[in-house]
Amino acid sequence: MASRADNIASNLSLANFSKATELKSRIWFTIGALIVFRFLSFVPLPGVNPKALAILAERTQGGVTDLLNAFTGGSLERMSLIALGVMPYITASIVVQMASSLHPTLAALKKEGQTGRQKLNQYTRYGTVFLCAIQGWFLAAGLEAFGASSGIAAVVDPGYMFRVGAVISLVGGTMFLLWLGEQITSRGIGNGVSLIIMAGIVAQFPTFVSNMLEGGRSGQIGAGLIIGFSVMVIGLILVICFFERAQRRLLIQYPKRASARGMMQADRSHLPLKLNTAGVIPPIFASSLLLLPLTITQFAGSSLDTSSGGGSFLQQVLQYLQHGQPLYMGLYAAGIIFFCFFYTAVVFNPEETADNLKKNGGFIPGIRPGKRTADYLDYVLTRITTVGAIYLTAVCVIPEYVIAQTGIPLFLGGTSLLIVVNVTVDTISQIQSHLLAHQYGDLIKKAKLKGRNR
Repeated sequence: MASRADNIASNLSLANFSKATELKSRIWFTIGALIVFRFLSFVPLPGVNPKALAILAERTQGGVTDLLNAFTGGSLERMSLIALGVMPYITASIVVQMASSLHPTLAALKKEGQTGRQKLNQYTRYGTVFLCAIQGWFLAAGLEAFGASSGIAAVVDPGYMFRVGAVISLVGGTMFLLWLGEQITSRGIGNGVSLIIMAGIVAQFPTFVSNMLEGGRSGQIGAGLIIGFSVMVIGLILVICFFERAQRRLLIQYPKRASARGMMQADRSHLPLKLNTAGVIPPIFASSLLLLPLTITQFAGSSLDTSSGGGSFLQQVLQYLQHGQPLYMGLYAAGIIFFCFFYTAVVFNPEETADNLKKNGGFIPGIRPGKRTADYLDYVLTRITTVGAIYLTAVCVIPEYVIAQTGIPLFLGGTSLLIVVNVTVDTISQIQSHLLAHQYGDLIKKAKLKGRNR
């Protein structure tokens, strides 16, 4: 049964949008910040050759660079100031979040409230700078080595000065993106970091559509394939919207309390457990681990000795890890399922939830508070996580297989669709919340005017 807030939200009219001046200013600020992000993606690192980078980008297709390039809006293949994007921050935040659930000291900080969260955010930023420095150094060194082995001068003046300059530029670009994301979160609409990632993915959509239509016009891609791929993408979007909003609501009951009229009544609420608690973390981790060896060998270039036993074995293994191969698909699906259960166990603690319910006097009807409640929560969470893992595996593996069989680029993979749909739904929900607050404000003003007239 829909709540009163849901009914009001469903009756929201876009006619109130023109009156919500604060909401319009937030939307305009968000659009302006995303435009700045797109401009920065075309500013190259000092000391690189853009024409040589374009040639090298074609030779490195199929590795983890495709995944990172999709999240940065093409910044990585252009080696711009924000080539690393916000992925170091995402990695650092995941590591800190896992550590705060496993390490006692960080777990105590997590329970301290706002002060503890500020400390953890500070550690996350330190980790981001550290990861940016390491990734920037290896990226600059790999660019020099790969360009030299391929006979292409990707770097104008290679050496330590170029590497140090590249590291400083990449760290500054990533930290500027984090600051820009925080400004969007506080002064705009939606989560800033998520919107930056989504903007990078969506920015490649016109190029993808034009390439696909050009392939259809030239006869390289059949009309039936274009229609089938479009239907598949629309179907995946609908499936993602359904499963991402799906949740298991556990009834929580509290002891009877005296109301204003002297009657005893029991308070009831619900504990929502999302079907996909892990979000987009499992496919990102699984694809990154699988594509890392392929990318390393691509940057190694001709330095890989295939005449030796180890080199030939490594080359054979890498052939089985190509897109569309059964080994790649099997390991990819297994990695998604593993990280679904692993990350869900990290972010949701049944024992802690059961203790909080017991302290507040809440209980699940028919379940004894304490350990029995924790066991029941773990049982329910395991069952819905199984369904969520199957859903994530299907959404991510099916597009990978279709892409491998048809040769369509990796732009519309399952991970990209998951990010775009999740961020879009979250942003629309925040816009509805602002409109709902504006509608409540109008009702309060009308009530005050009526009271004065009386």
